[in-house]
Amino acid sequence: MKKVINTTNAPAAIGPYSQGIQAGQTFYFSGQLGLDPATGAFVSETDVTAQCEQIFKNIQALLTEVGCTFSDVVKTTVFLADMAYFAEMNEVYGKYFQAPYPARSAVAVKTLPKNGLVEIEVIVVKA
Repeated sequence: MKKVINTTNAPAAIGPYSQGIQAGQTFYFSGQLGLDPATGAFVSETDVTAQCEQIFKNIQALLTEVGCTFSDVVKTTVFLADMAYFAEMNEVYGKYFQAPYPARSAVAVKTLPKNGLVEIEVIVVKA
């Protein structure tokens, strides 16, 4: 059985999908962009670091909604509009995770929704 996860403290879905789905003790959170949940606008159109910081605030809101923390994250996928953003993203990423780190994939894509610079999705297992 699956349950929809939703919080107003993270940006609303911008399409026909859920912010997150719970299946058993596993949570699948949709990719987060650097959008301010109150306005739906990017915190910065051009600053990768600012977008990444907001992404992690949005992920934190989803984790809090289900009683989890970053230490419960088992897998992340990072989508970059340009691989040149990797170092900046990685610097922010490193502030939120400690060893043992989650598994991660990072790929460059042609375009992200709303022309974002970075999008990050997470899979979480509640301990």
